[in-house]
Amino acid sequence: MKQITSAQNPFIKQLVQLQEKAKARKQSGTFLIEGKREIELAVKGGYEIETVLYLAETDFDFRIFRFSDFQKIEISKEVYQKLAYRDTTEGVIAVAKSKSLSLSDLELSENPLVLVAEAPEKPGNIGAMLRTADAANLDAVIIANPKSDMYNPNIVRSSVGCLFTNQIATGTTEEVIAFLKARNIAIYGATLQDSIAYHEQDFTSATALVVGTEATGLTQDWRNAAKQNIMIPMQGEIDSMNVSVAAAILIFEAKRQRGF
Repeated sequence: MKQITSAQNPFIKQLVQLQEKAKARKQSGTFLIEGKREIELAVKGGYEIETVLYLAETDFDFRIFRFSDFQKIEISKEVYQKLAYRDTTEGVIAVAKSKSLSLSDLELSENPLVLVAEAPEKPGNIGAMLRTADAANLDAVIIANPKSDMYNPNIVRSSVGCLFTNQIATGTTEEVIAFLKARNIAIYGATLQDSIAYHEQDFTSATALVVGTEATGLTQDWRNAAKQNIMIPMQGEIDSMNVSVAAAILIFEAKRQRGF
C-alpha cells in the first residue's frame, strides 16, 4: 500500500495545482473530488477515478469502484489538510478525469426541458443551479460563455455532487442558440424587456429556460432568439433576484405545468 506523509511530495504539489489553477486542470484533464458522497456520485455518473487518497482512519468503501483500475494512497493529516478544500470531507479525496462538455454529447429526451445560464459569474450560483437541475431531473444544464471551468472546486463543492448527476455542456452564446434551434427547442429568456409573467407562458413543449447575470442580465442575442421573454414579477423595491433562485422558480413552474 503506497503512503505519502509529506506535503512537499511532488505528486501532492501537482494536486494542489489542480485545486488552485484552472490551467492545471485543463492541461492534465483531471480534477479533485472531496467527500464520500461526491465521489460515489461521480462514479455513478461515469467519471473515471485515477487515484484515491485517504486518511488511515477513513471508513471509505472502495467496493463502489467495482472493477475500476485506480491507485490507492494512504496520506497523513498534514497532506490531507494541504489538499482539502473543505474542513469536513470525511478524509477522502479522489483524482478524476474530466469529461467532454460538448453540446454534441448531450442526449435529450423527445420533449426536453433545459436550463441555460449565460456567463454566470459565481461558482456558488452554478452549484446551486446544478442542485436544482438534479432535483427537477432536467434534461441538461448548458453554460453559455462560461467564466470559469466546470471543474472549479467551488462548483464541485457547492453542487454537492450534482455536477456529476446532470448532463452538462458549455459553448458560446451563438453555439448554444444554434444547438437549441436545430433541435426545435423553444427559447424563453428571463429578462425584463418585452416580457410576460413567467406563469402565463406554456412550457409543456420542448423548452430552454435561459437566465443571465444579476448585474447585466441576458445579452441582446438571447432576447432576439427567444420565442418569448419572461419575467418573475417583483413586488418589492428591487428588480432582480439571485440567478439561482430565479432559475429554480422558472424550472419548477415548468415542471408543475408538465405534471412533475
